[in-house]
Amino acid sequence: MPKAVSLFTLAAASITAAWWWLGSPVAMPPSPLDPGEKLYCISYAPFRGQQTPLDLSTRIEAWQIDQDLALLSRLTDCVRTYSVDFGLEQVPEIAQRHGLKVMLGLWVSGHADRTQHQIDTGIALAKRFPDVIRAVIVGNEALLRGEISPGALAERIRGVKAQVPMPVSYADVWEFWVRNRELASVADFVTIHILPYWEDVPIGAREAANHVDSIRKHVVAAFPGKEIVIGEVGWPSAGRMREAALPSPSNQARVIHDILARGKAESFRVNLIEAFDQPWKRYQEGTVGGHWGLFADAPRAQKFSWGVPVSNHPHWRWQAAGGIAFAVLVFGAAIAARRRAPATPDPGLGVWLGIAVNAAVAGVLIGWTIENIPLESLGLGGWLRSLAFAALALAAPLAGAAALAKRIAVPGFANIIGPADDRARDRLARALGILLILLSVLAMQAALGLAFDPRYRDFPFAPLTAATMPFLLLAVLVPRPSGSRASAETLAALVLGLCGLYIAWNETIANWQALWFSAALFLLVSALARARAAPG
Repeated sequence: MPKAVSLFTLAAASITAAWWWLGSPVAMPPSPLDPGEKLYCISYAPFRGQQTPLDLSTRIEAWQIDQDLALLSRLTDCVRTYSVDFGLEQVPEIAQRHGLKVMLGLWVSGHADRTQHQIDTGIALAKRFPDVIRAVIVGNEALLRGEISPGALAERIRGVKAQVPMPVSYADVWEFWVRNRELASVADFVTIHILPYWEDVPIGAREAANHVDSIRKHVVAAFPGKEIVIGEVGWPSAGRMREAALPSPSNQARVIHDILARGKAESFRVNLIEAFDQPWKRYQEGTVGGHWGLFADAPRAQKFSWGVPVSNHPHWRWQAAGGIAFAVLVFGAAIAARRRAPATPDPGLGVWLGIAVNAAVAGVLIGWTIENIPLESLGLGGWLRSLAFAALALAAPLAGAAALAKRIAVPGFANIIGPADDRARDRLARALGILLILLSVLAMQAALGLAFDPRYRDFPFAPLTAATMPFLLLAVLVPRPSGSRASAETLAALVLGLCGLYIAWNETIANWQALWFSAALFLLVSALARARAAPG
């Protein structure tokens, strides 16, 4: 018991230290805005919760837009919209009441009738609210999506220009302006999108402002004498890494601080993307798509304040406390197992160290796992997968600690799902075997997805590591049974190992999420490779 108490104290201290480090606020540069100064403009989409423009019957009520614009009027002088559908045609009138300007977006698509409706409605709004609408943006990334030809788009822009009193432009990723330079002759100004996270070669947060300024200067050189407005720039607060580009609250705040400061120093105007998180975008872009807002979806709370340090895990104290409580359960499972088997020799310091490592790793990662469930779960399948991973991250350390204390080896797959005569008799051994099978299946699904279709998939590194560590410790600290190498486990280990190698190579060494996930796969491979077939 003294060994257990001492090692638990060490595990609890490790959990506390880890969460203190994870949750420590990250210092921000000074505010890029002078006292009382507001943003030039910010992209605004009104959709909340389950509301989505992917459902053409969606209609946003005026009161909801009014709430949003009242909140945004404290932060910005202008909002940029993208269409006049779904109730967004109400924005200019409501913006007028709140003293906001509007960059009015008209959605240009491959549907000629819908596009014409956008243009007709937009022209009418521009004539009705000439003092509110700062500019009209005819089309957003329509060339990127391949829904219209440059020539047809130019005709649309000319048609709108002829009927509205304010400047008219088109907005797209900067490369598509450079490829279609003829559009600049019909647009009053050039509206470019620069999203360092989504570049073909992703840009890390610390280099984002330099990248934006470099691209802006490249476009300025390509269109001499033309005003260049950055129509979209921003950074996500959650989601998977792309090489060195890490979505996080602190990185979002840092990038926006840096870009606004650079814009002020270099005298260029910036429209931030975006005002509020848009959960519907997760269906198109994964977790990261729904977390570009300066405000969370619900509640409508601003994620950071100018110049104030930002924590990536603001609830770290609760997560540390929960991790310590879980470590108590892990040690309790080991002690209870020992008491139920008094004839079993004391496992020794090495095994108790293993139990402490198991408790410390699980204690740190269980809080991270739970934190990520609502962020990364989308649809029924996504929720089931996340909850299953979380359940394994909870169950495996408890069962593993008990098995370490009783010196019980993990049975092979065949001892769980094979012939009845070969199945494990001990309940704890059966539980371990079932957990390992479930873990292998979930790990396989995640690994194959990240190997073959990785762009919008998250790395479940935290629950995978927490669930895998007990099996690795059992494989190392408990003598394995005799017998030939188990074919099912060997095949699973081979597939997981190949996936881990490819993921690490494909995502590059700059992506620590990918490297961590791959390392966890290799830990699972090590545990599976030690399995032995059932006798006979």
